Amino acid sequence: MHKRIKIFGLLSIIILLFTSCNIPKVVQRAENTTTPLTYNNKNSSDTINTATLSWRTFFADSNLVHLIDTALVYNQELMKTLQEIEIAKNDVRRKKGALLPSVNYGFDVDADKPGRYTSQGAGDEATNITENKKIPVILPNVKLGLDMEWEIDIWKKLRNSKKAAIQRFLASVEGKNFVLTNLIAEIANSYYELLALDNQLEVIQKNITIQKNALDVVKLQKEAARTTELAVQKFEAEVYGTQSKEFEILQQIRETENRINLLTGRFPTTIPRTSESFETMVPMFVSEGIPAQLLQNRPDLKQAALELSATKLDVKVAKAEFYPTLKISASLGLEAFNPAFWIKLPASIFANLAAGLLGPLFNRNAITAEYLNANAEQKKAVYNYEQHILSAYLEVSTQLYAIDNLQKNYSYKSLQIGALNKSIDIANDLFKNARADYFEVLMTQRDALETKLELIETKKEQLNAVVNLYKSLGGGWH
Repeated sequence: MHKRIKIFGLLSIIILLFTSCNIPKVVQRAENTTTPLTYNNKNSSDTINTATLSWRTFFADSNLVHLIDTALVYNQELMKTLQEIEIAKNDVRRKKGALLPSVNYGFDVDADKPGRYTSQGAGDEATNITENKKIPVILPNVKLGLDMEWEIDIWKKLRNSKKAAIQRFLASVEGKNFVLTNLIAEIANSYYELLALDNQLEVIQKNITIQKNALDVVKLQKEAARTTELAVQKFEAEVYGTQSKEFEILQQIRETENRINLLTGRFPTTIPRTSESFETMVPMFVSEGIPAQLLQNRPDLKQAALELSATKLDVKVAKAEFYPTLKISASLGLEAFNPAFWIKLPASIFANLAAGLLGPLFNRNAITAEYLNANAEQKKAVYNYEQHILSAYLEVSTQLYAIDNLQKNYSYKSLQIGALNKSIDIANDLFKNARADYFEVLMTQRDALETKLELIETKKEQLNAVVNLYKSLGGGWH
């Protein structure tokens, strides 16, 4: 017995050495997670980071908070992501089960009639199954028992497969968090767009009133022969043009409301807004911290890192396929041609135990291809992770520049509007005294209207830039 075990062990070593020498050589690539020390060449090492703030703290508008709360319950995209987490969780359970023995129960019934002039037939003819009772010519067989098969994880193939499944489960959780950050940012940006459209609508409606008053003045001047019908028509056309813009804004408001309704999983309904003046809204202050914090704060970076970890384990699993697999099988139960004989223990008991070592020897192209593919997937995951890091840094850098430039833009547009408002008063006075023509009045009013609308648009972009910076830093998922 010991001699057989030694021969079996020696044969296993020979096979293992043979297969190991034929495993293709691959080169894996380590990921580079180095980031610049600061953003936009700022000499700052302040680690205070707004991304750690809960979105409930970051957004102070109760109406906006309510919209986000609704989306967290009813948004279909988020619900689909939660199901992906369940799928990944079940995959972990499946891979964990592969480490345990597979045990099945079975109940078999069959019948056998050997030929009389065969060795089995001749033997049955000469044998009594019990005293004075021959074995039946047609011999039934009734079997009840358990079968067990167990793959011994000597190369950690199954354990690494389970670990890879765990990494992908954790990656799916981070994927959900990333969907959450995007969802919250999209709702906030759409909400601020809605406020901006409301404000633009108010400006246009006020401007229509001003233009109608100006049209009345021009009509009176025409009656007094101080101007012509051309001026009346020009002023009237300007009123019509502004009125058409009013309906363009109303359509945009409805589209934005429906976009928010889609995000919150609702059929069309009016979106409650803040009563705060849009012009007086101050963008939230955001502390960006240092770039290295992106690796801990951004869910998409953590997701890419976990997926990379899973692909490294996949390479180990694929490599283990080249090695022999050790399996143990066993069965135990009761067997007799008549179930009544099951009680005759231990005679009716059947049992067997076997162990086998099985490994690929020839025609291993499929295993080699899987191994090379796993290595290529690992390299691809490295590039994907590094690309995510670079993209995250550039996103933050872009938003920081945007916040700074939009602030300067808003300041100068405010000054521009102040100057244009004065110009309107001056142009109206000059026109009434026949010292300026109607074209100058119309152009001044048009410039003032366009600049007011642009100022509101700039305010919206300021608020959106802050929201986008908060998201880019990794905020919004907790």
